[in-house]
Amino acid sequence: MSKRLLALLALLLTFGLLAAACGDDSETDAGDDDMADEVVTDLEGRTVTVAIENAYLPFNYIDLETGEPGGWDYAAIDEMCERLNCTPDYQSVAWDGMILAVGEGQYDMAADGITITEERAEIVDFSDGYVAIDQRVLVRVGEDRFTTIDEIAEGDYRVGSQIGTTNFTAAGEAFGEDSVDGFDDFGFAVQSLINGDVDAVVMDETAGSGYLGENPDDVMILDGVLSSDEELGFIFPLGSDLVGPFNAVIAEMKADGSLEALLEEYFGPGNFTISYDDIADPVYAE
Repeated sequence: MSKRLLALLALLLTFGLLAAACGDDSETDAGDDDMADEVVTDLEGRTVTVAIENAYLPFNYIDLETGEPGGWDYAAIDEMCERLNCTPDYQSVAWDGMILAVGEGQYDMAADGITITEERAEIVDFSDGYVAIDQRVLVRVGEDRFTTIDEIAEGDYRVGSQIGTTNFTAAGEAFGEDSVDGFDDFGFAVQSLINGDVDAVVMDETAGSGYLGENPDDVMILDGVLSSDEELGFIFPLGSDLVGPFNAVIAEMKADGSLEALLEEYFGPGNFTISYDDIADPVYAE
């Protein structure tokens, strides 16, 4: 979902370093430093199983021609594991069962552009957020029946989104559950929009901008934000000893600018040119 991700420039401007309450001379700060030193940052070559969908551009995919995996998740976790001295073992997992599978301990972690929510945090532990996102509404180019999100809510329109996502929940809250059609993935939802089967699609701004770049003559992002102040994070089984190390490396990569550079590489305008026509269908274990 990403040839030209214009809207993500604004997202990158909101991207900030992790808040750290620390002073220079206080005993409390010294104690905090001691606690920070206790976080394991060398995993001694440990293998970390990573659940990943391989169907969510630009986060993850399998190249149709080469069969090689790629995307932001792979680049980020490869870099993080290099710094933490761990070996990622990527496993293709369908989105609809991914969070529960991690919660049950079937995988050490998952990466798939997962929004941090209180409800999900009851069954998995989240890393600190690595990027802030807004939820936006995608519509057909030339749409003249409505121009605002409020007008969609007030009218008799069909809205699509991917089942099991925070976007699907937000669409139901904004437009009424009876007005929302669920799809197995966002690609089907956007194609349904282009075909005229639904009138709008709700998704994260990162994803929406990607579809805008892939289908500039067919779809556009409606003005206005459906919801904001959400963050994406990695997930782990409750109580996982990997949360601390990954939080530490996320903070390190934010501080040295490498995480922002990765975001720009994959989400910056014109930088990511892989489309859904270029990727293979994922193969999931039964």
